[in-house]
Amino acid sequence: MTAPISDTFAAQLQEMRTDVLAQLRAQHGGAMSRVESAAEALGSASDDQAQANTERELSFALEERESAELIEIDAALQRIADGSFGLCVDCGVSIPAARLHANPTAMRCIDCQTKAEH
Repeated sequence: MTAPISDTFAAQLQEMRTDVLAQLRAQHGGAMSRVESAAEALGSASDDQAQANTERELSFALEERESAELIEIDAALQRIADGSFGLCVDCGVSIPAARLHANPTAMRCIDCQTKAEH
């Protein structure tokens, strides 16, 4: 992949990374850790304990999803740095640019991704 194209994807990935980090900060009022969030959720007085539990579980699920997304973004940035971005990690073929534009964290071609999911 050429340097200008890699730079374009790197910029897109950095923007995604910034957005995910902002979402995580917003969920926690700016600086609250996961432990603090859990303690707050458990300690909050609620008339409906089931609703409080559901809200806490949703918050944790969102945080886990966003943490996984950060890991994928960082891995894609590392592939750009080491020159392997855009190549399927399983078979080594070039991942189509359209797929990378739609999902810049994609690490497999469509065929290999389909196999990995089944």
